[in-house]
Amino acid sequence: MTTTAQHDHGPACAAATCHRSLRDHELANRQTICTPCVHVIGVWLQEIPTQIIVLEGSRQRETTGASAGGRTAYRTAPLPGRDDVLNLLGPAAWADGIRDPYGQAQHDQHGPLPIAGVLICWVRIISEERRWNPPAALTPQDLAAWLAHPRVLDWAARQPWAGDMRDELHEMVRTIRDLTRLRPQRRPVPQPCPRCDSLTLVETDHQLYTDCTTCEAMYSREELALAARITAAQLEADAA
Repeated sequence: MTTTAQHDHGPACAAATCHRSLRDHELANRQTICTPCVHVIGVWLQEIPTQIIVLEGSRQRETTGASAGGRTAYRTAPLPGRDDVLNLLGPAAWADGIRDPYGQAQHDQHGPLPIAGVLICWVRIISEERRWNPPAALTPQDLAAWLAHPRVLDWAARQPWAGDMRDELHEMVRTIRDLTRLRPQRRPVPQPCPRCDSLTLVETDHQLYTDCTTCEAMYSREELALAARITAAQLEADAA
């Protein structure tokens, strides 16, 4: 059986947060990160507008007033990480996207960079190296939409810094989700992992690949369907 997890003889995906090896078609496309990583980057970028709506609503602490016995009682419910929310929504200039030769953003800011600052770094690198026009507006929504374009992602996936981009966006999205508590739903898949045989497969909203939380392999729906058919055929053969 040919599955995503079984092509482990090739070079590793360049993303430190990924444990896959590159498959033949990915190597032929000169990718430095695997196709599942390219896909999940697109998912993260498409998630940004919705996350920003939630973050915008979390800027201020909620204050409600209720009349009690002729007096008005005020209750303040602080949302977690309010300072971090303001920091993530902070402004960023095009010049903030300058990076040193080691790929690290040059900035004096403490804590996580604003969302716009992280995205500007990568838009600037891609637009200058590929000579593409950046988005007219530098809002996080416009920057994310520009980066999520299939042509942009396909080109970026073949660059030596693609793994750094994946890891940095992963850290940014994790920080955002920790504040908004808005995460894609994860559901168990009632099928053993074709690689390690554990019942720990999990599918996540909007993602094309199912993950095994035990061996960290990733499978497409077609690969899992093929694995299920092979298992059924083996059981029939054993019973014969």
